[in-house]
Amino acid sequence: MTQPVISCQDVETAYSAALNRPILNQINCQIYRGEFVVLLGLNGAGKSTLLRSLVGLVPILRGAIHINDTPLTPRTLPSLRRDVAMLFQGGGLIRQLSAIENVLCGRLGTRTTWQTLFGFPKNDRRQALELLEQLGLREQAYQKTGQLSGGQQQRVAIARALIQSPQILLADEPITGLDIKASKQVMDTLSMLHSQQGMTIVTVLHDLSIATEYAQRAIVLNAGRVTYDGCCDNLQAQFAQV
Repeated sequence: MTQPVISCQDVETAYSAALNRPILNQINCQIYRGEFVVLLGLNGAGKSTLLRSLVGLVPILRGAIHINDTPLTPRTLPSLRRDVAMLFQGGGLIRQLSAIENVLCGRLGTRTTWQTLFGFPKNDRRQALELLEQLGLREQAYQKTGQLSGGQQQRVAIARALIQSPQILLADEPITGLDIKASKQVMDTLSMLHSQQGMTIVTVLHDLSIATEYAQRAIVLNAGRVTYDGCCDNLQAQFAQV
């Protein structure tokens, strides 16, 4: 097996008084290049916390996280974030900005404050437009995102993540609140990125049938620990044991 692109070794986060335990409690898992992995579990299991810890949004107290064989530390975090993009629940877009302006926000991490005063170069704008076109949003490029449907907004958020040219895409409940059609559009987009571009996808989902349809592998969390790590066959049986 090749070197994992994500490795978690005995990862533990802060103690939660509400849960009477650390939110993540000695997590061990590895994710390999080009995998489509789904994180599953009941509310409070630690799924979103695990995802956020992979980009330094949740500090860990013990253990270690490695991205592309590099330990995740405050010093290495800026460079590692160039390889890892995060897609937040609800998209996290600025509703007053157009779709293309939101996508361009994904380039802010690569530009200095001084550079941003002069706007974005033509190459960035062309790339943003191409990404929106790939995701079926060419006609909505200059519409305010607040006027777009939920599924369209989430695809704008995906385009914003992709303009970073990441190797790994983390998606935190990307279809929550979307109707069946919009959910399919978003999941089909993630599937396309995985199959056509070889991108490593790690997503938090609640729907077991969608997880089975799209993901290659499931990691089930319960009480901050990994209770199952394997194929997506018969996931219902895994939850019957939780």
